[in-house]
Amino acid sequence: MHTPAADVTVTTSTQNGGLGGAAKSVAEHASAIAKLELELAGLELKGKVAALGVGIGLVVGAAVFGLFMLGFLFATIAAALATFLPTWLSLLIVALFLGALATVLGLIGLSRIK
Repeated sequence: MHTPAADVTVTTSTQNGGLGGAAKSVAEHASAIAKLELELAGLELKGKVAALGVGIGLVVGAAVFGLFMLGFLFATIAAALATFLPTWLSLLIVALFLGALATVLGLIGLSRIK
């Protein structure tokens, strides 16, 4: 850390050392400033990485809960079909619908890749 006593020493050495002492003092100050700038940049980067990590964690959590919601939605559809169809048939209908949807989306995706 920079103290007033260091200023007195630097000032005295520049007065006694001439141009060489002044150049050395300027180089020391520039080096100290560069080190402080690097330390500040590191601290800012750590803060940004931490905020990014929290954001990514929240998005992943939202995606997991969205996936569970989708599963419960299809279970609800199967349960609604089971009110007037046998349970196995309602589950089969929902499974076939999901398989058809996956097939169509897969084919569209393959055609876009090519």
